[in-house]
Amino acid sequence: MKNIILTVSLFMLAGPGFMASAQKKIWNGKECAVVLTYDDALDVQLDNVIPALDKRGLKGTFYLPGEAKTLYTRLSDWRKAAAEGHELGNHTMFHPCHGKSKKRKWVKPDYDLDNYSVKRITDELIAGNTLLKAIDGKTERTFAYTCGDTTAGNESFVNEVKKLFSGARGTQYGLNYFKTFDLYNIKIFGAKGKTGEEMTELVKKAQKENALVVFLFHGVGGAYLVTDTEEHNKLLDYLNDNKDKIWTAPMVEVTEYVKKHRK
Repeated sequence: MKNIILTVSLFMLAGPGFMASAQKKIWNGKECAVVLTYDDALDVQLDNVIPALDKRGLKGTFYLPGEAKTLYTRLSDWRKAAAEGHELGNHTMFHPCHGKSKKRKWVKPDYDLDNYSVKRITDELIAGNTLLKAIDGKTERTFAYTCGDTTAGNESFVNEVKKLFSGARGTQYGLNYFKTFDLYNIKIFGAKGKTGEEMTELVKKAQKENALVVFLFHGVGGAYLVTDTEEHNKLLDYLNDNKDKIWTAPMVEVTEYVKKHRK
């Protein structure tokens, strides 16, 4: 009994600093986790992003639609990226989004999720996994909802996503906290037009709050929804300079780690 009282007393005397120290170890022994995600399999990702990541020993997650042009024109580059530790994530086969119901005029009727069934989107996800396995030989990966949409017609397909992936990235903004965040609707911060300072401040916030921050990029240095290359590199430099405090990893590694260690 005395030992129990002594232990509790020491714990209380240690105060919040002790608690903060303990919390800092939840992300694979680091203060926070960062996942860098890149959508739509763009040339600029192969030309600008992967070399920048490799230079610093960082790994990212690239969400590839099966219809992406670079899967035909630059397949060997994607295969090389996967072999070097980058994740090739599933982004469906044809990048369907809700069109008419959400007034997105750019969505083609054939790929309007308003017109999809759960079976159709599930078949597309399975086909996407088959394609990606043919590229990288892997069976575990994550998914990114196209346009953040989680329904086909009016029916949720999240339960089907749970059967196929270790996690799924959404488009809601925010940090993700180890014990409470939804592995199948992971929050993000959009990087379009952001400065390196703005992005590093988000990481610093995640460090203070022992959280996971997920960045969503499209074009880095070109294409669309552009992030400037130098601003992107400033973020990478901060992550590289703080590897002892920040766990930067592909989404599949982070989600699998959380599933294993979250109680």
